Amino acid sequence: MDSLKKKIVEEGSAIGTEIVKVDSFLNHQIDVKFLEEIGREFGRIFKDTEVDKIMTVEASGIAIACLTAPHFGYPPVVFAKKAAPNTMNEGFYEAEARSFTKGTVSKLKVARKFLSEGEKILIIDDFLASGEASVAMAELVEQAGAAVAGIGAVIEKGYQGGSDRLREKGYRVESLAVIRKIEDGVITFD
Repeated sequence: MDSLKKKIVEEGSAIGTEIVKVDSFLNHQIDVKFLEEIGREFGRIFKDTEVDKIMTVEASGIAIACLTAPHFGYPPVVFAKKAAPNTMNEGFYEAEARSFTKGTVSKLKVARKFLSEGEKILIIDDFLASGEASVAMAELVEQAGAAVAGIGAVIEKGYQGGSDRLREKGYRVESLAVIRKIEDGVITFD
């Protein structure tokens, strides 16, 4: 997606050789009009995919998933919580995910009542690096007896191998911008 690559270069920045900072439009401040374009693009890419629900992880994936939902007839958006609130008392699915950026491990949780057997779930997230979050979300989907309809990432750090890992597990993975490398503050795309 050329407009996304342009926005990353013009408004984002590289930190070292591993981190892409896009907080001005994606994961701290949200450019809603641009996210509408991203949602439309996910709708185009996955147009032949049956989707009962869209799933993401709190918090930065929620806006993207919500702006993708209209392109699939407004299915519910389910987001995995990183910590179970006191109100999550009727049982939940749980899977562990390591955050590369934060250097932490989270136990992602989704209440059992929000994922059902036989549903087709489209996983959407802001970043795909090593694939930890997507693998954990896919585990949650499979624990429910549902199926992963596909995995979409706004920005993929291709050099970290996450999409390869997910494809080896049999998932369809689509990323809107794939970064090949970061060197001397310069971001190079595939």
